[in-house]
Amino acid sequence: MDETNEVSTKKVAAKPKKENASGKRTLSATSNNFHLIVLTIACVTAVCSVFALAFSIYNYNNSSARITWGSTADGNSINNFTDGSIADVANKVSPSVVSITTETRTLSWLGQSSTSTAAGTGMIVTADGYVLTNKHVIDGANKVNVILDDGTTFENVKVVGADPINDVAFIKIENVSNLPAVTLGDSKTVNVGQQVIAIGNALGQFQNTVTEGIISGLNRSIVASDSTGSAYERLTDLIQTDAAINSGNSGGPLVNAAGQVIGLNVATTAANNIGFAIPISTVKGMLKRIISNGVAERAYVGLYCPSITPDMADTYNLSSKSGCYVYSDDSSISAVVKNSPADKAGVKSGDIITAVNGVEIGKSGSLVALIGEYAVGDTIQLHILRNGGELNLNVQLEAYPTSTKK
Repeated sequence: MDETNEVSTKKVAAKPKKENASGKRTLSATSNNFHLIVLTIACVTAVCSVFALAFSIYNYNNSSARITWGSTADGNSINNFTDGSIADVANKVSPSVVSITTETRTLSWLGQSSTSTAAGTGMIVTADGYVLTNKHVIDGANKVNVILDDGTTFENVKVVGADPINDVAFIKIENVSNLPAVTLGDSKTVNVGQQVIAIGNALGQFQNTVTEGIISGLNRSIVASDSTGSAYERLTDLIQTDAAINSGNSGGPLVNAAGQVIGLNVATTAANNIGFAIPISTVKGMLKRIISNGVAERAYVGLYCPSITPDMADTYNLSSKSGCYVYSDDSSISAVVKNSPADKAGVKSGDIITAVNGVEIGKSGSLVALIGEYAVGDTIQLHILRNGGELNLNVQLEAYPTSTKK
């Protein structure tokens, strides 16, 4: 129900205005003073507003919660290390890489309590204490501690939330403002053969480890398992690297030659020289949302839209060999989720989506990966092929239904 503010009024006797000899009304000296005071107050208010705006802009630009974005204009310096630059980059990024230790209490069927400990890695993404790591590093933990590169320890760190799709989580060190944050790069621009380093914290010790290699492949899919070998979750759109990801290094950064984080190390395999990282662009939307209002939400459009392969294009006689196809192979499930952002925008089953805000679906990532770069509330444009024609639809992103909130 709308509410209005009622202002109480009181009737007062009006003072007669002076008239000059011609019978015309004139303003009294008191009235002149009154208008001068009003004008002065208005000027002071305007000046204060300008200063307030300038101060707020200054605070925004210097906020400890600000994300540091890297530039893609450097070209060769992003892709290739030079003599001695690996050490320089490692020394630059290592202060932002932290060790995460956890304690998990469990009860046996006899009621006996036991505590298990584990360790992983994380990276500081804002100076005021937000830390990015893998969901499996902190999953189920009763207590989370963070150890900085210099050995400083923070206990009982707060778990902010987790990505419902990827193996990604955010934790928060409270009451800090000057921590060294990483610079986030653009994982959409990475190339196979590009040189990278992986930084991690082996077995929970606060001395970081550094390994080097190249990007071996893009858009890889794996089924990740936990320490017992049980299937954990299916991960897609991964960066494959031959930079060794050692035990305990999950949650650490994959870094390019400019010192920018392009991936979140997530898994290794039994085979030699095969590791995987989640593209950093896919977590940027959640990070923006967390910083803006403290809520860990991932944006979604509400579609079943598998990436198009040559076989799929032939099987369904599609007009494009790239993009994603709005299609569900289960007749009981609609390819467009009812009342979802995509449904509200007019996306239809059978559409082919080729780009998100002008970025082509394919090498740069799947639809899900590209959406991950945007925050809840953002409006994106989908380029669609439909019935032999082309159209653009604007979609306002909403929170993934099962997102974890703070």
